[in-house]
Amino acid sequence: MNDILPGATPIWQYLERQVKAVLSSYGYDEIRMPIVEQTELFKRSIGEVTDIVEKEMYTFDDRNGESLTLRPEGTAGCVRAGEEHGLLFNQTQRLWYQGAMFRYEKPQKGRYRQFHQIGVETFGMSSADIDAEVIMLSARLWENLGILDAVTLQLNSLGSNESRQQYKEDLVTYLNKYVEQLDEDSQRRLKSNPLRILDSKSESTQLILQDAPVLSDYLDDDSKAHFSRLTELLDQAGIKYEINTRLVRGLDYYCKTVFEWVTDKLGAQGTVCAGGRYDGLVQQLGGKATPAVGFAMGVERLVLLLETLDAVPESEKNSFDLYIAAQSKEVQGDVIRCAEMLRDGISDLRIRTHCAGLKNINNKARQTGARLILLIQQSESGVVGVLWNGTESSAQIPLKELPAVVAQQWAIVKQG
Repeated sequence: MNDILPGATPIWQYLERQVKAVLSSYGYDEIRMPIVEQTELFKRSIGEVTDIVEKEMYTFDDRNGESLTLRPEGTAGCVRAGEEHGLLFNQTQRLWYQGAMFRYEKPQKGRYRQFHQIGVETFGMSSADIDAEVIMLSARLWENLGILDAVTLQLNSLGSNESRQQYKEDLVTYLNKYVEQLDEDSQRRLKSNPLRILDSKSESTQLILQDAPVLSDYLDDDSKAHFSRLTELLDQAGIKYEINTRLVRGLDYYCKTVFEWVTDKLGAQGTVCAGGRYDGLVQQLGGKATPAVGFAMGVERLVLLLETLDAVPESEKNSFDLYIAAQSKEVQGDVIRCAEMLRDGISDLRIRTHCAGLKNINNKARQTGARLILLIQQSESGVVGVLWNGTESSAQIPLKELPAVVAQQWAIVKQG
């Protein structure tokens, strides 16, 4: 688990602002769920014979002996909240959330035991139109962030439960002939979760899979029509994609559409966003059958991608825009007074005041990285003498006119 230090948080905040703006433009509502849920929720949704439940969850008994778990993902909690508060039955919902998730796994670049996700979940809509919408929404976010050219959309269809079950049986029959040659993880998954073998990172396993049955050959007519409609909508929107017949989800409640946005800019950590249709989950957790589709994006990986591509505007890398300091002790008291006047007069200007020693103040002000620096030289008779940006460009400004003058200077800085 890692700290996110002040030098990094402006990038996180920039990403979060962009996400909120896009989600708001699509009419999605935010939901906030607890970090801790009953352990049974995740056993019922994820499955007891999965790596997440068996190896990765942070589970403990509270003082009443009740088993609780730090949430390893957000979808189950979102469904639980929707059912508990009567948001799902015979209704449509477009929801999103953000927050910390927890999994005990080997920490590596862009992956931590406490990690953060932004998730989108929609309920009550069975057509491929909503599948297309959540994909278009994510594509718009990448475009707004300036990283669309660095990510690739991969698509597949898992079909219905029945067609997928037949495929799973044939896949196991095929792989049993090569069981001794499979990697250790794939040998274990052969009984518990055979579809996950398809995305094995083992080269030898991938060689065996080259002649394995292909899921697309098993799709039922309804799933084929659904997928055809989805690709038609994406084509109309000009969104490029690749069909990846080995793209799967290891959980039985997923069906039909699955997708991932992947990048080759982060080495092995390629997936930055993954989603799909999970029409079976609400019923699996005790509710009425409810169509649903959504996705989750890893914030750490997206921040890493933004940094790698240098895609964050310089103006977003600092937590303030204007730095105000005094050049002498005599006018140090005017710094806070002027800052408050400016906050009253310029609502979008982020201001930090200098409240420490004044030695080498010009250099200290420059080192802050502020786009605009205001050094107060003297103040008398309602007039302040100021020095802009640590240069020799000084001016005498009536105090009441200071907000207007600073606003003008700020407009020049933003344009240039």
